[in-house]
Amino acid sequence: MDHEHHEHHDHNDHHRMMISDFQKRFFVTLALTVPVLIMDTFVQSVLGFSVSFPGMNYVVFAIATVIYIYGGWPFLSGLINEIRAKLPGMMTLIGLAISVAYLYSVAVTAGLDGVPFYWELATLIVIMLAGHWIEMASVLGASSALEKLAALMPDTAHRVSIDGSVEDIPLSAVANGDILLVKPGEKVPSDGILAEGSGTVDESMLTGESRPVRKKTGDRLIGGAVNGVGSFRISVSASGEESYLSQVIKLVREAQAVKSRTQALSDKAAFWLTIVAVTVGISTLVAWLIAGRGLQFSITRMATVMIITCPHALGLAIPLVVSVSTAKSAQKGLLIRNRTAFENARKITTVIFDKTGTLTVGSFEARTILPVTPFSENDILSMAAGVEASSEHPIAEGIMKAAKNRKIEVPASSEFEALPGKGAKADIDGTTVMVVSPGWLESERVDIPKELILTGAGMTVVYVVKERNLVGAIGLSDALRPESRDAIRTLQKKGIKCWMLTGDNKETAQSVAEELGMDGWFAEVLPHQKKEKVEELQRNGEYIAMTGDGVNDSPALAQAQVGIAVGSGTDVAAASADIILVNSNPQDIVSLVLFGAATYRKMIQNLIWATGYNVLAIPLAAGVLYNYGVVLSPEIGAVLMTISTVVVAINARLLRMPKMKIG
Repeated sequence: MDHEHHEHHDHNDHHRMMISDFQKRFFVTLALTVPVLIMDTFVQSVLGFSVSFPGMNYVVFAIATVIYIYGGWPFLSGLINEIRAKLPGMMTLIGLAISVAYLYSVAVTAGLDGVPFYWELATLIVIMLAGHWIEMASVLGASSALEKLAALMPDTAHRVSIDGSVEDIPLSAVANGDILLVKPGEKVPSDGILAEGSGTVDESMLTGESRPVRKKTGDRLIGGAVNGVGSFRISVSASGEESYLSQVIKLVREAQAVKSRTQALSDKAAFWLTIVAVTVGISTLVAWLIAGRGLQFSITRMATVMIITCPHALGLAIPLVVSVSTAKSAQKGLLIRNRTAFENARKITTVIFDKTGTLTVGSFEARTILPVTPFSENDILSMAAGVEASSEHPIAEGIMKAAKNRKIEVPASSEFEALPGKGAKADIDGTTVMVVSPGWLESERVDIPKELILTGAGMTVVYVVKERNLVGAIGLSDALRPESRDAIRTLQKKGIKCWMLTGDNKETAQSVAEELGMDGWFAEVLPHQKKEKVEELQRNGEYIAMTGDGVNDSPALAQAQVGIAVGSGTDVAAASADIILVNSNPQDIVSLVLFGAATYRKMIQNLIWATGYNVLAIPLAAGVLYNYGVVLSPEIGAVLMTISTVVVAINARLLRMPKMKIG
């Protein structure tokens, strides 16, 4: 058994052992326990039958020895490892308990006055093996989501050679820059850019997005996504350890390995419980001997104390919840880098939303087109599209999209030039056409005629200038995500205030904030000022969750108590964020807050159950109520301890991602 990582509880080591090994030990020990029970005089008297033959005591001794060594080996080896590491824990307790029971019984068989309790030893080991078997099954079930993620990648890929031929290669041979063919129904072999063709892919296991996503040339694809009916080729951008899926798995494993403050609390409690158990066990032995009880009774009390106070449930209380919550979060596209921040979601009083790409779609749409006579709307859009065809600006994308929707033929252009902060210009049919901001008109002292004045909250206006003559205006706006309003309403119903942070002008910010019913907004905020806005709210006593892209917003994300990187896509290494959301959906932020709180509640429930159980069980095991006829035998103690452990395991497995209640 590997006890290398004691800080994560000895239980994690047990769970890594093969279930089949514990299963085999359980059934062999169970089969050997039956004759031990049949030959025990106490069991015979209770059940009303009698079995006796010469040398029976030695037969029982031989069988019990096999049970002790074979069935008890996981606990005995665990005891040795814990003592060597000077970190006594749960295995120390079980090992001591069964050793005390076995050695005392052997001494009685050898002639010491007393009654051996081989049957208690046998049943105790059987019950402990069963408990471990059940626990490991629970833990492996909780971690299965990670295995499912790893299984998403195909074994081979179809690589397209320079001459156009296609060869099948193992996934490990895929390199950045390779062109891969993805056939209908196949899994995308690696992260990449769609180079040729189009299709619909299912990314639900990767991002939590339930609907198939339409992909066209130039779009990013995530390895592991399932292709629909179309066939396409991708240019590999990240393979192997660099891929999104590999980074997700790495993040999940790191999150499962990193202890939170809550988990550290259970570590400390488990260690002290071990000390208490040994101390109380020895004190119990001494106290009953002083009180005049026999050695067998006193040893029985001591063994029961040590058995029943095994910090099994306490040790599993936090790791099981961590395992379940991390796996379920990853399935839904919530990647946890800082578990303490995740658990502290219950403390959040204010969520600061970045506007573009989080509350809004992040892409501009041309809402209004105003032409100057004799030009038409299509003329203005055609000229603007001709200029913007070479630009990658979001406004350019909005204009090109509008031209495509209207089926306008985009004229050829040349001499394209971007005007930073002001617009762009190009030559179309030998004529200079410009698409510019109101600021350019102001700097050039160009008056805007009444018919081109566009007003509308949340609208961005650009002007089309032909040979320095103002010929039209286009009003664009960034559409709100349909989920934004419901997400904000849900958070506010939970008593959490929602603020918006944006670099846009005040009119746009105010329009969006009012439409969404937000509690406040900051506008015209430069990247370096975002951290100051977070600090401003913190000084007012707010516990802040900040959302941002994880790069430009890194100072603000680091300043907030909970930093959430949204819209990361394949960039899952946002260094300043505590939690990374694969999608930009604001409902994911709601899920995160609610799930963080639910996870913390589960941890506390498990801690209360595990520690509360021991507080009640230790005095009963020691025999404080013996005079009132209440006494716990070792085997009953083992049954109760196992039940406690199973309750904790089941409670952890019942953790669910809360469903967002709309409205």
